[in-house]
Amino acid sequence: MKNKSLKDIFDNPKITKISVIIGVVAVVLIFISSYIDFSVFSQKVDTDEYCLQLEENLHNVVTHIQGVGNAKIFLTMDNNGENVYLDNSDTKTKSITPVVRGVVVVCDGGDDPIVISRVMSAITKSLNISSNKVCVTKLTE
Repeated sequence: MKNKSLKDIFDNPKITKISVIIGVVAVVLIFISSYIDFSVFSQKVDTDEYCLQLEENLHNVVTHIQGVGNAKIFLTMDNNGENVYLDNSDTKTKSITPVVRGVVVVCDGGDDPIVISRVMSAITKSLNISSNKVCVTKLTE
């Protein structure tokens, strides 16, 4: 096979036509993409589902802390998950996840200061919230 120079390749009318068609299609796709709102394809945050999943994850962690025993966890959220329109950005929307307002942990070991400290530490660090947003108390049945 003979080595062809780039000039020889583009002197071929078929290759030139194909190159022009590919270029035009690329420009048209770029133009069309600026008018399509891709945010409808993004996953909307479901606050209830998010809260339940978070409670379940916290429950799994907290019940494995020594001395906790049985535990029930209740979360309150500060806002609903939402999509916010952004003015000066490459993306048109941003998804905001709900923010934890407070956590109540009711557990068997909720009267032991060491258990309370361990649970408080686990929750405040995992959710990145302050300790005044967490309540740990004794479970009574």
